[in-house]
Amino acid sequence: MAKHAVIRTGGKQYLVRENQTIVVDKLDQDINSRIELETLCVFDEDADSVDLGTPALKKGVQAEVVEHGRGEKIAVRKFKAKVRYRRNTGFRAEVTKLKILSI
Repeated sequence: MAKHAVIRTGGKQYLVRENQTIVVDKLDQDINSRIELETLCVFDEDADSVDLGTPALKKGVQAEVVEHGRGEKIAVRKFKAKVRYRRNTGFRAEVTKLKILSI
């Protein structure tokens, strides 16, 4: 049975399992460094055993920083009717790719 966990990083929550690669908001860590992520919940695939934190568990999920990069471009458009006002700008968020090592 595979273990799943709900982690929190960057103000967002992610559902992860071991050996999964996820993309999160940029973390100030070096590449190939190991980090421990805040764990909110751990459960089995069949949900036989569930560990809930209030709000977080003492044990954390171990992850490794694989790479840093930039996400996809988001187009930001502004428009006002009848006054010929149009603006196009873009935004690319800085992201970090993590590999989940153990739960």
